[in-house]
Amino acid sequence: MASLTPPPKIELSRLRDIGWSIWDPIGLLPKGSKWDEGDNRSFADEYDDYLIEAAGRLRRGASDIDVIGYLMSIEADHMGLGAQSDAHARARSLVTAIRADAELWTYEK
Repeated sequence: MASLTPPPKIELSRLRDIGWSIWDPIGLLPKGSKWDEGDNRSFADEYDDYLIEAAGRLRRGASDIDVIGYLMSIEADHMGLGAQSDAHARARSLVTAIRADAELWTYEK
């Protein structure tokens, strides 16, 4: 029997780099700073669950439209921010950036 290939693992720091640079609906990160600097580390994991879910959905074959809808729903409903004028553009940019990062997922050797 052939052994199964273990699932890939996500590079969380890369996903955070993408996420914090594009998708910060609450506006936690001060302009010009990074998620892994100083006091910002205290909230670095704030969006991890949403970013991991979005990346995982894309990896499993979900359409961009579905994942954009998921992210917009998180903002509007789960975070209680309502409809934001830039929500669709930010979600679309995030999905595009996740898809474009060839090193986001790693595979065990």
